[in-house]
Amino acid sequence: MTGFLSDLVQYQGLFQMITVLGIGGTFQIGFQISTLTYMSQHVKVFINETWLERYGYPIQQDNLLFLWSIIVSIFGIGGLLGSSGSRYLAVKYGKKKCLLCNNLLMIMAASIMGCSKTAQSFEMILIGRFMCGISAGLCVPLHHQYVGEISPKKLRGFANSTSSFFWSLGKAVGQILGQRELLGSQSLWPMLMASCGFPALVQLVTLPFFPESPPYLLMQKEDQEGCKKAIRQLWGEGHHQAEIDDIMKEKATMKNTKILSVLELVKEPAFRWQLYMIIILTATVQLCGINAIYFYTSEVLQAAGFDERMVSYMTLSIGLSELVAAVVCSSIIERLGRKTLIRGGYWIMGSLLACITVTLSLQDWYFWMPYCSLCLIILFAVVFAVGPGGATVSTRAEIFMLSCRPPAFVIGGVLNWLGVFVVGTTFPFIVERLKHFCFLIFMGVLFTSGMFVHLFLPETKGKSIIEITEEFNKLNFKNKHVPTAPNHVTEDYTFCTRL
Repeated sequence: MTGFLSDLVQYQGLFQMITVLGIGGTFQIGFQISTLTYMSQHVKVFINETWLERYGYPIQQDNLLFLWSIIVSIFGIGGLLGSSGSRYLAVKYGKKKCLLCNNLLMIMAASIMGCSKTAQSFEMILIGRFMCGISAGLCVPLHHQYVGEISPKKLRGFANSTSSFFWSLGKAVGQILGQRELLGSQSLWPMLMASCGFPALVQLVTLPFFPESPPYLLMQKEDQEGCKKAIRQLWGEGHHQAEIDDIMKEKATMKNTKILSVLELVKEPAFRWQLYMIIILTATVQLCGINAIYFYTSEVLQAAGFDERMVSYMTLSIGLSELVAAVVCSSIIERLGRKTLIRGGYWIMGSLLACITVTLSLQDWYFWMPYCSLCLIILFAVVFAVGPGGATVSTRAEIFMLSCRPPAFVIGGVLNWLGVFVVGTTFPFIVERLKHFCFLIFMGVLFTSGMFVHLFLPETKGKSIIEITEEFNKLNFKNKHVPTAPNHVTEDYTFCTRL
């Protein structure tokens, strides 16, 4: 605890910037996801009323469900487009400028959605949701890269795992504000929909006071003075020569090397296993069953005989439990390592899904069985947040060099948003056919991914990007000779020996 407090004092600039990035980043995305559940009934009523006023007759139920599904899924389509353009924009303009412009897009989208009821136009909700998706798709890869690049090696895992904390915090705040006593009422839901612009406004106002990442300034802008100033502002006046040496070694390996395109990265054999791992980790997040768990929570609680209003509050308890678990992940990730948290989390989650399947099958037999299901559901959400939720983000940001990090995040982002869209459209049909036995599919995915991680993912804790790349080279080239990274210090980086 004393060590953390001393780091908090020394690296206060870093912690402040992580907070600003988190509030305008994964916080607002988690917030939007959680609030949509509380607005579904109100938005459907609004669409029906608008249709009746325009055409003189109520909308057909099938058309209403179709419009609502478009409102939900168009967020994923926008996210797919935003993530596809993140590589080009990050390389050309830098992460800081991209995020500032992205905040303007989010504020504009929030304003459009907030005015939809006054304008009697449900089309404005569609437009706003699409713009929010573009903003989110652009924000997530930029946020993860930014946080990873501004953090020293000893705090890199903690810093990357904070995105999971802000995600859970956004979901919890959205669940709280979505209660009908606050903004989840029939009259105030437009304010709830527009409130996603507030975190973007906070980041828009505060981010200009913070620097671009030191590696970006040095390796892409050749700005030595800017790099020194950024390190002082973020890391304090201490001795940071080891981290500076790592940046310069990476710069030496990148000499005469451009930022790769997505196609060039896919064709490059030196990064083949890194791509395999990012595909496995991204796909597993979508197919681990966490969305199914949230879907079944209400059903389990209603089967236990709880009042509908009580169900809303008890669902909130799951979100708060996930938030506390995300804090725990941030505190232990540098002790246990990323590989241990991901692998162990997958296997524990798979075992819990097997138990949940059994308790849901027996919940009509014994009055106390739904309570067992609820406890297992809460435990599943906690294990996800403590293990894979935060460690996956950290790992994806650490296994790629700067020259291929932007296209790698494009690939991960496209897979993630494509998964959101596909799972969102197919999951209701899977549940309708398989009921709670759908958890067995997710269980198989978790155990299989856990075995892949155990066999092929090197531990990244406390290692530089050069060391991590050398570990992957053993898989990428196997018995072939691979030239090691240069160990000498080039004359280019003696400028940073004193800070």
